[in-house]
Amino acid sequence: MTYVERVLENLKARNPGEKEFHQAATEILLTLEPVINAHPEYEKAALLERFTEPERTVLFRVPWVDDNGVVRVNKGYRVQFNSAIGPYKGGLRFHPSVNLSVIKFLGLEQILKNSLTGLPIGGGKGGSDFDPKGKSDREIMAFCQSFMTELYRHIGADTDVPAGDIGVGAREVGYLFGQYKRLRNEHVGVLTGRGLSYGGSLIRKEATGYGLVYMLDEAMKTRGDSLQGKTVIVSGSGNVAIYACEKAQQLGAKVVAMYDSNGYIYDPNGIDLSVVKQIKEVERARIKEYAERVPSATYTEGCKGIWTIPCDVALPCATQNEIDGESAKTLVANGVKYVGEGANMPSTLEAIEVFQKANGVVFLPAKAANAGGVATSALEMAQSSGRLYWSAEEVDAKLKTIMVNIYRNIDNAAKKYGFEGNYVMGANIAGFEKVADAMMAHGIV
Repeated sequence: MTYVERVLENLKARNPGEKEFHQAATEILLTLEPVINAHPEYEKAALLERFTEPERTVLFRVPWVDDNGVVRVNKGYRVQFNSAIGPYKGGLRFHPSVNLSVIKFLGLEQILKNSLTGLPIGGGKGGSDFDPKGKSDREIMAFCQSFMTELYRHIGADTDVPAGDIGVGAREVGYLFGQYKRLRNEHVGVLTGRGLSYGGSLIRKEATGYGLVYMLDEAMKTRGDSLQGKTVIVSGSGNVAIYACEKAQQLGAKVVAMYDSNGYIYDPNGIDLSVVKQIKEVERARIKEYAERVPSATYTEGCKGIWTIPCDVALPCATQNEIDGESAKTLVANGVKYVGEGANMPSTLEAIEVFQKANGVVFLPAKAANAGGVATSALEMAQSSGRLYWSAEEVDAKLKTIMVNIYRNIDNAAKKYGFEGNYVMGANIAGFEKVADAMMAHGIV
């Protein structure tokens, strides 16, 4: 049994039932074997055991009172996974599916994603099983204030800087930051994704979606291709999906389908993004409203069917494991040529295998392709530290440079170890090498 196999076996035994964490660890560690084999000193230093064990895990209760005066209690989490190259950095997710396994998988992925940006930020993740859907603004505020009343003890501008994620947008970040400022009596960049009026960065809302398309565009250019005239499917309808759609359209693509958790819309004429923004950003309504306002569109209950629509490019931007092996086979059979992951781990291990074995399919994994959001969060941290405010053009240019460099780095890492075109290998290796060097330099800590 190899060192990697032993670590995986022990990890699964010590963390029973954490299927999402097991999936992420398996996908990452198996791809690192060429690096591990080249560095026997890593085993002596138990590097992988330390890499896969969070430095700190905080679990807490979050009591709050709803509009009917009923006391509610949710679970809160913050996993501070690895700070070898900088303070912990990673989002907060508010969704009923949140549990320790989900937070640990996201945190482990975040270590490598943050490393790939080239910026000095470590990996962490947090959240709660609280569901913001259907809650009033007052209820959201009550929950966020209670959540931060515990979390503030464990974070700081040079310790751990959370951001938004699923269920945590501008409204939630505002309430969280307000409570942190109240408790600590300081105005510092401890949360990113803040409003522009109190220290936020331009392009932050657009960053993950834009960054995804910037990397896709670079991958296409190196193959003499472009988005011009391509048919694109974008899953989801939150910030990542909306702004991936926007940038793809700007580069000449036709986005024909999007979805939310209830179902998907298909518009063969191309999605009218202004209508989607009105529905999702202004009205906070369901995506089915689109089909009622745009005559050329149809709405279908359920989400899986979106992957049966023929397309040149698939951009899963919703949630983990939304593309399974069956859906991946359908996409390939229908002619997909590029798959770029805008969400965290949206493809199952079986789906990834299908994409990688298919001739002519370029697969860009999440930890590289959706790194634009955290990269711009780090740029927001830099602006906060220097009390600076960069223009949208400055931030967007820096974001594009970072995403192009990530693509080149993962491409070079894959080639270095004999896996040209395998960007899962390339992303994991390029991200890991930097973290491993820092961990070895720090000694056994």
